[in-house]
Amino acid sequence: MSPVLSANHVLASLTKSDLELIQPLLEKVELNFRDDLEIPNQRIEHCYFPDDCIVSVISDAGPGRAIEVGIVGSDSCTAQAVIMGSDRSPNSAVVQVAGRARRIRCEGLRQAIAQSSTLHRSLLAVVQSFMIQASFTALANGKARIDERMARWLLMAHDRLPGDTLSLTHEVLANTLGVRRAGVTVGLQKLEAEGLISTKRKVIEIRNRRGLEALAGEVYSVQTAEQRRLTGWHPTK
Repeated sequence: MSPVLSANHVLASLTKSDLELIQPLLEKVELNFRDDLEIPNQRIEHCYFPDDCIVSVISDAGPGRAIEVGIVGSDSCTAQAVIMGSDRSPNSAVVQVAGRARRIRCEGLRQAIAQSSTLHRSLLAVVQSFMIQASFTALANGKARIDERMARWLLMAHDRLPGDTLSLTHEVLANTLGVRRAGVTVGLQKLEAEGLISTKRKVIEIRNRRGLEALAGEVYSVQTAEQRRLTGWHPTK
């Protein structure tokens, strides 16, 4: 396997030859909150490999009808439509937690994929694991209580960010979960009363991860187990 290039699992787990194929094309970038990385139905220009930031993939059916379908962090990468052979998606990709990433122009990524079947297989496994995450997001949105959905999302963010403190506003959580801010407030208060988290202005601290895992249940655990099976990634906390 290749030496660790960054905190991104996809890059760190590539074979030496596959990493050497794309490493000269990678560029370090700083991503800011609300940066648009992919715009619906427009050509995707770059594939991003986050180190310590989170990108939301959002489906949007018009005003008031947008919802997050999954997140990409240090476990994954964006531009999954390109990996699958297309050049655009009806979804958007928006930075929800600022931080560092590596990016590659999609034209360079296509050329690298054409040269290496092992690179393509590795990236397709990443896409499949994201599809499973998205399917469990649909399950959580349709069948789980708001506190269970919130526990799942906080665990997913915790998995992909360093430390136990998450810089998140009620607005961000409301947008990602597709609920009103009042519902976020009630959900956070419940988690805090149970000793699972503590909250301050724009900051949520994870206090009892095992308790959050028990609350989230299979809408979190199954997708995480599948991601480990497919890509080797798993939470280290």
